[in-house]
Amino acid sequence: MQKKTFYVGVATTYHDPAIAIVDDAGEVLFAEATERFTQNKRAIGCLAETGYRMKALVEAYCAPDGHFVIADSWSQSYRKIADTLRLVGFTTPAKIMAIPRDQLSGSWLNEFETHYMFNMQRVALKQFGLGMMVQLKRHFPDATAEIRHHDHHSTHAAMASYSSAFADAACLVVDGFGELGAVSVFHYKDRALKAIKQYVDPASLGFFYMMMTTLCGFDHEKGEEWKVMGLAPYGKLDPKVYELLKSMMHVRDFNLRYASKKAMKAGYEELQKSARRKGEDPLKAADLAFTAQALYGEWMTEIIANLALLGLSDNLVVGGGCALNSAYMGKVTQKTAFKQLHVPSAPADDGNALGAAWLSCHQDGRLARSARGVLSPYLGSAVDPRALANMLEFSGLKARHLPGTIHDETARLLSEGRLVGWMQGRAEWGPRALGNRSILADPRPTTMKDKINARVKFREQFRPFAPSILHEHGDRYFHDYQFSPYMERTLVFRKEVQAQVSAVVHDDETGRVQSVTAELNPGYHALISAFHRLTGVPLLLNTSFNVMGKPIIHSLEDALATFFTSGLDVLVVGDHLIEK
Repeated sequence: MQKKTFYVGVATTYHDPAIAIVDDAGEVLFAEATERFTQNKRAIGCLAETGYRMKALVEAYCAPDGHFVIADSWSQSYRKIADTLRLVGFTTPAKIMAIPRDQLSGSWLNEFETHYMFNMQRVALKQFGLGMMVQLKRHFPDATAEIRHHDHHSTHAAMASYSSAFADAACLVVDGFGELGAVSVFHYKDRALKAIKQYVDPASLGFFYMMMTTLCGFDHEKGEEWKVMGLAPYGKLDPKVYELLKSMMHVRDFNLRYASKKAMKAGYEELQKSARRKGEDPLKAADLAFTAQALYGEWMTEIIANLALLGLSDNLVVGGGCALNSAYMGKVTQKTAFKQLHVPSAPADDGNALGAAWLSCHQDGRLARSARGVLSPYLGSAVDPRALANMLEFSGLKARHLPGTIHDETARLLSEGRLVGWMQGRAEWGPRALGNRSILADPRPTTMKDKINARVKFREQFRPFAPSILHEHGDRYFHDYQFSPYMERTLVFRKEVQAQVSAVVHDDETGRVQSVTAELNPGYHALISAFHRLTGVPLLLNTSFNVMGKPIIHSLEDALATFFTSGLDVLVVGDHLIEK
């Protein structure tokens, strides 16, 4: 009998590693970022495929005697480049210690940091496949396996395209840097991807936003670009900074280009005069953040408008880390000729695990997921029933078991102003909590945003919260409403409803919306529907189930730790409800 094939994709960038498993029909069995399992934000320098982890995943999702295709997100040619870069003037700890500090701080991303990043990447590539192979040899003697490699931007494109409901689309990949550059264009049609253009160029919209994150006083290594987006609405355009940035970079075709190395160096030195210093109020950087976001939007619009001129499709899919800029993504169909947009739930490097698995599946002539609606994002780990049973037996907590009424009771508590930790089913694939690992609250009180930031998230007061809305009510609450299942785009609230849901209306009258349907998440849809019946409001305030600096919770133990060390009032796990 022919062996069943399983495609195990591994995201092998040194940051945001991940694992995805796809069967030979192209269906996703499991997909999860390593940061969830390790509870280490972004899991920088961590291996995705640790031994015991891979053994558990094979046992849970695969046949022990199957054939395993283990695929990563960097090509063989890039691996050779990464391996030789360490030989060319490679930096050692001793060399860094000997360099004067002013030389190290003279650029936002200097040569020493670049060497460090490449070395981390090299280590990740060297370790690829080892964890999985060792576990197969040790515990699954009847299994067979092979290794495959895929181009980095192709895996981004596969993740974006195959997760969409489109039969055809123009595909744009924009990130910090791939194998040759930071922008690639593909045509997606008949379940196949055709590369149209890949740039060999150091210029990068991703690096631009990282630079501006640093100048705003945040840490790009921690992924704090979110903070720039959240801060921008509190500022206004700084004409001097705007003109300086325009002199440093410009768009050509589908790509950002640097004016010159000299102009970049001089421009950055000038920009440092406007930078926020350590300890200063974040609002000092509001104008800088606004200007960065405005110019990012101008450049992206120009790139996408140029892409539309190719006439590939009326549909657009966007992959790469820059697709996480939800503040811009909600404007694409208004500002360009594309009629529909799809951004996947995990467009950044963690999503490449699934992209690599799907590319290998398609390579074998198998259908890499048929287009029948957007991909469900609920693909991660489930709540461990043994942990739940142990908690109920040994914790001493008085948990109410409410099968059939859990949604109505939770909605009642929410309507009374209680803060709820909500843990249901399988975890979300991607960086956003979409109703299975969420902290939820009533969106009506104006004070609710400050209450959650101060009591639960322990983060800056300017950070906004997202509205999760019943899809059927989207048009009533948002201008130019678009289906947004992954909280991937920001839309403008209608004036007449803003006072009704003030806790989720940001300073620029927008919200990063999540469209909730019974098809994608019946439990979450039932909860919001119950809240709607009680209050007349068809949406909830939704934020990730974590505190600032930590990943979204992974285990029940993580949920309990957050519950008891924060100002949450209620914890709901499945049909069990615990109150303080």
